[in-house]
Amino acid sequence: MDLGLQGKTALVCASSKGLGRACALSLAREGVHVVMSARGAEALEQAAAAIRAETGAQVTTVTADVATAEGRARLLAACPRPDILVNNAGGPKPGDFRDWSRDDWIAALDANMLAPIELIRATVDGMIERRFGRIVNITSAAVKMPIETLGLSNGARSGLTGFVAGLARQVVAHNVTINNLLPGPFATDRLLSTAKATAGQSAEQALEARRQRNPAKRFGDPAEFGDACAFLCGARAGYITGQNLVMDGGAYPGTL
Repeated sequence: MDLGLQGKTALVCASSKGLGRACALSLAREGVHVVMSARGAEALEQAAAAIRAETGAQVTTVTADVATAEGRARLLAACPRPDILVNNAGGPKPGDFRDWSRDDWIAALDANMLAPIELIRATVDGMIERRFGRIVNITSAAVKMPIETLGLSNGARSGLTGFVAGLARQVVAHNVTINNLLPGPFATDRLLSTAKATAGQSAEQALEARRQRNPAKRFGDPAEFGDACAFLCGARAGYITGQNLVMDGGAYPGTL
């Protein structure tokens, strides 16, 4: 399917690896000029070079921490008028809420709620003027089915979800959509790091147990996630907005 994105520009945050990188790759395959960002310059440049080699797309890199005002300013200076915005940031640390300070909570909110909102605020009016815009927020399936050791993530990402629910209905008449992609267990570095925090088990044991609990009996392939993101960004997805698409192999047991 031609998604109708040839020549569009996308800003993809935290895209040097994992799900963000997969989104950047899928968009590049559609002929999108992709602006990739990450905190680590070396990994970012390696990812960008690989995507250029595979797709032939124009790929720009910006080393920046999206959770900071300075980092967001650097991103927007490089890509002030994106047609597509993919919000993403590394999740906060796992643990017991009794051990988290106010600073821990503020850091989680800055990265996983306030930074996406700031980038939406900086770009959505331009999308409205051009009558095309696609915003996808990478959040977590924990928004619908909280993970007890990820309380910082559960709280911050749920706040973003509530904000988006209102704004998405305000801008869709201008062909600007805002949706959330909620990943469950995907084969990424993040999955390994959370497995290592599982008490009483090795990382390998924790991963295998989680794999077997999943109805799909496997972890997600980041490429599947990237393609879902590209579809939501496509010209033909203009009637989908304010939605929370769970990608977790069927782990979430609810009907809604």
